[in-house]
Amino acid sequence: MPPTTRIDGAAAPAAPGSTASLRVANQQRVLGVLRQITHEDDPVTQADLARRTGLAPATVSGIVRELDAARMVTTEPGRGRRGTTVRIARSAGLVAGVDFGHSHLSVAVADLTGTVLAEVRRPLHPGHDHRDGLALARQLLDGVLAEHTHAGEHLRAVGLGLPAPITDGVVRSSAILPGWVGIDAAAAAGEAFGAPVHTENDANLGALAEHRRGVARGTASSVFVKISSGVGAGIVLEDRIFRGSGGTAGEVGHLTLDEQGPVCRCGSRGCLEAYASIPTIQQMMAGQLPDATLDDVVAAARGGNVAALRSFEDAGLHLGWGVASVVNLLNPDLVVIGGELARAGDLLLDSVRLGLRRHALDAVAATPVLASTLGERASLVGAAILAAEQVELLPG
Repeated sequence: MPPTTRIDGAAAPAAPGSTASLRVANQQRVLGVLRQITHEDDPVTQADLARRTGLAPATVSGIVRELDAARMVTTEPGRGRRGTTVRIARSAGLVAGVDFGHSHLSVAVADLTGTVLAEVRRPLHPGHDHRDGLALARQLLDGVLAEHTHAGEHLRAVGLGLPAPITDGVVRSSAILPGWVGIDAAAAAGEAFGAPVHTENDANLGALAEHRRGVARGTASSVFVKISSGVGAGIVLEDRIFRGSGGTAGEVGHLTLDEQGPVCRCGSRGCLEAYASIPTIQQMMAGQLPDATLDDVVAAARGGNVAALRSFEDAGLHLGWGVASVVNLLNPDLVVIGGELARAGDLLLDSVRLGLRRHALDAVAATPVLASTLGERASLVGAAILAAEQVELLPG
């Protein structure tokens, strides 16, 4: 379908090769640069935009004037006309990120660069019905929007993350959130939020967030391993999320380490997840620290408790074994460890690196293993980025 010009509010087809279609293409190039500039980054000037897009300075100045008039961007004076800084405006629209975890629900509001403006997190029972979860998510979103938005700012899209494989918006098998299995999450959430919804596996969202905003920014290929109640991975190859043919790529938690090992929740034996997850560590410590939370075990380890130290060491060595298999196959620039278990820091990561060196090929054994810089927020931030990147930015 040919592009449309909508600066004046009226959609009209633009013939390929016409002046109108060229203007639209140039607008897209400018907006494509601006949507990558977060509020943590230095603002770009019109001269910067000309260099990054390859457009003539006069062309960029004209586009910025049009976008400013359409309230798509905000500008601030600098040195000379082309020293004026430019950003995507909040009046261009807002998006929401929604992250359902095993026992929590997080909701955020972000601008069209994917920069989170406000967020909230609440506990959630893992056995909840999807309708109850979406009702709570809508309630939380309404509260955040009421408190943190202004007149004229409107919700344009929602990114929704779930700890399960998702194919064409439908949730496939999930022992973590059984109330969502078989549900067309995109359709159900679209009805609940009254806006377009884009669904994704939570580990993929964490990978997206670390690639765009976190420790993997500036790399082309990375693997984000999320360790909480289960173990999953999001894979970025050549700057794109790799989902596989059916959306199940990255299920590293079910790599078999020992076919005679403990039974996993998936029904198999000896899966990585059975050796390196929060429930496993809690079970290992049940004799000494009954009913301990992860933070309790971390505190005990930092206090010198030998059993607590060993629990993280064992989990890390097994995790390093699994990561070595992924690194041998994909040769990423780095591996990012995220999820709740990443709160253990080097108590876990030192053993992961050791396990990687033991089992990886020499050529990739030195692959960096780093902690997520976004922490438990990674999937939520990724959901906001996903929503922002799906929004059509041309003014209308």
